[in-house]
Amino acid sequence: MEDKGAFLARALALLEQLVAFPTVPDASTLDLIDFCGDYLAAYGVESHRVPSPDGRHAALYATIGPRCPGGVVLSGHVDVVPIEGQVWTSDPWRLTERDGRLYGRGSCDMKGFIALMLAAVPELRAAPLARPVHLALSYDEEVGFAGAHRLVPVLKQSLPMPQAVIVGEPTRHQIVNGHKAYAELETRLRGHAIHSGRADLGVSAVTMAARLIGRIDEMDRENAARAAARPPLFQPNYTTLHCGRMEGGVAASTVAAHAWFSTDIRAVPWEKADDYIDRLRRIAADIEAEMRATHSGCGLDMRVIVNVPGLSPEGDQSATALAQKLLPRAALTTVAYGTEAGLFQRAGWSSVVCGPGDILQAHRPDEYIERAELVAGVDVLTRLTQALC
Repeated sequence: MEDKGAFLARALALLEQLVAFPTVPDASTLDLIDFCGDYLAAYGVESHRVPSPDGRHAALYATIGPRCPGGVVLSGHVDVVPIEGQVWTSDPWRLTERDGRLYGRGSCDMKGFIALMLAAVPELRAAPLARPVHLALSYDEEVGFAGAHRLVPVLKQSLPMPQAVIVGEPTRHQIVNGHKAYAELETRLRGHAIHSGRADLGVSAVTMAARLIGRIDEMDRENAARAAARPPLFQPNYTTLHCGRMEGGVAASTVAAHAWFSTDIRAVPWEKADDYIDRLRRIAADIEAEMRATHSGCGLDMRVIVNVPGLSPEGDQSATALAQKLLPRAALTTVAYGTEAGLFQRAGWSSVVCGPGDILQAHRPDEYIERAELVAGVDVLTRLTQALC
């Protein structure tokens, strides 16, 4: 086996290069994918791309070792959240180390794990692997999961059945075997504007939006009231519904012609976000009918922006068992945020979430990952390589 110091040095150098790619939502990820493909090719590893419909992005996957069942998929997303509106004390696109912390956008979420994946390639290539390691990189995870939605079916069709998928989101190497589903909706309403002195002749899009938001809040409170009936697996231990943004109207003296709002649904694994979406559509249809009864030009459109399945705890199934073998002291836990692991599990592949870094450092100004977390990641991937030989 290679000296772990060389492994770590390679991971640090790769992380510095990865952070320098500003892969925010509005930017193409192709330059970073080119970099990863060239890096793999330099070690004799063939990679494959799954392009986005607009050609501005591509997912990438590669296999190291024999093409046989029972391998392990290491999965990460290359996109990062924006820096606008944040005050950084160092350049977010240049990896900066201070007091054992490596600062830079995406260093924690989740280019640290991708750097470790890539840094493991020479060791994987040199090892007598009896089962393969599959590397998978997606795009658009932070805004819509479009990359994984396109990548996972291709992997399902192209790769032998793996033993496990490890999605390397930052968990401080605790083993996450369950998380909530995530759906985001956008609802737009068309009212009928008129002077507020004759508000009785108009239809306020703002008022009707508020009525629907009120029903959404009722669902959330009903779920909270029922939460105590189940063993606590999540915080909070129920499906939450939340409206994070709302805009509408032009003046206090004008009945609002337009309004829109967002809805965030975080569904526990024993419930389906789709059921809540269907319920909201029925309520919205009743509200739209009421609006049109006053003025035929009124209307309501509800659009699903994101809909990603949750991750259901699998007990001692293969992914969890493998992760516990690699990290015997790690806790099994669940989280309220969503990941791409639910898409892999829905495809029939046993999955867990486990990676370096702390999720509390993600998305914030001065995002960082601790050097010690990368050291731990080197140990995990070294043990994984040994387990597959």
